[in-house]
Amino acid sequence: MNVLLVIVAIIAIALLFTGGFVESLNFLIWVGIVLVVIALIVWLARTISGKRA
Repeated sequence: MNVLLVIVAIIAIALLFTGGFVESLNFLIWVGIVLVVIALIVWLARTISGKRA
């Protein structure tokens, strides 16, 4: 699960940069923001619950 979280975070950052630099791909900014929020929620849930993979 930890590897999946890292992959989602990397994809989110890449989409944020791509969406920021290319105005025609502006929707990628929103996709990146959603992925970052999902990654943060998963990370917080795992940290609060104390479960480790």
